[in-house]
Amino acid sequence: MDKRLQAFKHLLDIMDDLRAKCPWDKKQNLESLRHLTIEETYELADAILDNNLDEIKGELGDLMLHIVFYAKIGSEKGAFDITDVLEGINNKLINRHPHIYGDVKAETAEEVKDNWEKIKLRGGKKRVLAGVPKSLPAMIKAYRIQDKVKGVGFDWEAPHQVWDKVQEEMEELKSEVENGGSPKKTEEEFGDLLFALINYARFIGVNPENALERTNKKFIRRFEHLEAQAKKAGKDMKKMNLTEMDVFWNEAKKMES
Repeated sequence: MDKRLQAFKHLLDIMDDLRAKCPWDKKQNLESLRHLTIEETYELADAILDNNLDEIKGELGDLMLHIVFYAKIGSEKGAFDITDVLEGINNKLINRHPHIYGDVKAETAEEVKDNWEKIKLRGGKKRVLAGVPKSLPAMIKAYRIQDKVKGVGFDWEAPHQVWDKVQEEMEELKSEVENGGSPKKTEEEFGDLLFALINYARFIGVNPENALERTNKKFIRRFEHLEAQAKKAGKDMKKMNLTEMDVFWNEAKKMES
């Protein structure tokens, strides 16, 4: 037997054993696993940003376990099993890659994406944005919304147009703040600015979620250096002024460069 198939069968057998014999595994249901799956997905996302291949391998295993777990519960309900799951994705991939399994031509990644969205609409999804999960974090959701509507031609033509929109939204937010606008209106203008910035990120080939998370990680590294050096110098950070803190902050920046 192919080693891949053997390893997958072993996981399925283990899942059967755990579901039958382990008190914790026997207790789980689709809903109880949901938040754990989200957590595992974020752990995988962290490992990818850190480019830690060993961690990525481990997190992929954790997610694979969850997929098998959901399929096991589905089979107990008589709704679906792992075979249905795999055949479903196999059929979907073949259907949505007619340039591989049919006579459609697609020379670029963009053409493939455009074909993918058109096939989805023909396949029963009547709304372009129907496939955007409601529970996605707001930044990722905005990026996906913009990417989806691009697939049907609702998009800017060039980056400079999007940047003009960013500046327009920035001015509207600035005006609202300076004129003492209502909290609701200020929030709306701030949201419009974020949406425009995310759109610009897409046009310049930057994933805004990844970019912000890398900045978060960078800030944490620098702040933890500041914190450690202040403690080493016997200083209470609450009593330090910003100029004193900047000395250690700039040290951290130099170390990174």
